Amino acid sequence: MIYSTITGLGFYVPDNIVTNQDLTQFMETSDEWIRERTGIEQRRYFTPGKDTNASMAAAASRMAIERAGLQAADIELIVFATITPDYFFPGSGFLMQRELGLEGIGVIDIRNQCSGFVYALSIADQFIKTGMYKTILVVGSEIQSTWINKSTAGRNVAVIFGDGAGAAVVQATRDPDHRILSTHLHADGRFAEDLYVRDPGSSRPTRSATKEMIDEGGFDVVMNGNAVFKHATVRFSEVIDEALKANGYGPEDIALLVPHQANIRISEYVRQQLKLPPEKVVNNIQRFGNTTAASIPIALTEAWEQGRIHSGDLICLAAFGSGFTWASALLKW
Repeated sequence: MIYSTITGLGFYVPDNIVTNQDLTQFMETSDEWIRERTGIEQRRYFTPGKDTNASMAAAASRMAIERAGLQAADIELIVFATITPDYFFPGSGFLMQRELGLEGIGVIDIRNQCSGFVYALSIADQFIKTGMYKTILVVGSEIQSTWINKSTAGRNVAVIFGDGAGAAVVQATRDPDHRILSTHLHADGRFAEDLYVRDPGSSRPTRSATKEMIDEGGFDVVMNGNAVFKHATVRFSEVIDEALKANGYGPEDIALLVPHQANIRISEYVRQQLKLPPEKVVNNIQRFGNTTAASIPIALTEAWEQGRIHSGDLICLAAFGSGFTWASALLKW
């Protein structure tokens, strides 16, 4: 049997640290207000002229490739998750491919929002299991600081998001004791408008409507916070339980849960539902905010760097996001 396993991890976050106090320059808020609602203390914003979505992804990828003991030329396929590409099209995966000097290999760009990295990991897992590829680069990268509404009217969303990138090298293995055990993907488009950005959309009348779209807030994030929280807490628990049951495990077997960094209150609720001690859940939203598709690979890489992941550990990744989408992956490290 051919399986897949993660052999290298990397991440990149911009140098520019933006604290909660910094945000008070743009909106009516406070450090206490933000911490109480999200758990976030600071986040990173990209530096114009230095960082791009693709360049951040490339930096994270180089780190992951080096840690896997490989050269960039060993990569056979790129699966790239983002909702904030550098261009409307083509996707940033192609720009990163160019930066890494990997012209000619396939690039798959996916838009699955906060569940993007787990979806991308699942795609890589399937390609490797079929024998089509042996080495795949999976990336999540976001620059969100440019499109969030930093006024008081947009503060419920603006305080949450940050910029960053994370990457993983996924390779073929025949070792059943160290592999991706399973992935589980779900979506429910009935709730698409509970968390979305309407414009620029192809179904709008003409280009001349762009200013009107901006004036009407069409480029702003619309979020029904109560609906998102309600669905997230349910779906997180469900999809984690699904992964555990599919492989004959229970919550007590989890060595480390790496959830999408959406909100500390959501992560804490899920932790309590699973009856996991705090040390078994990774939370770095305090320092990086919500980096959407990049949040899980950033958190997973940090956990690995901190020595929180050991050979044979059962690692669970779980995400929930716009769409709605939710997904999980269970790994035997």
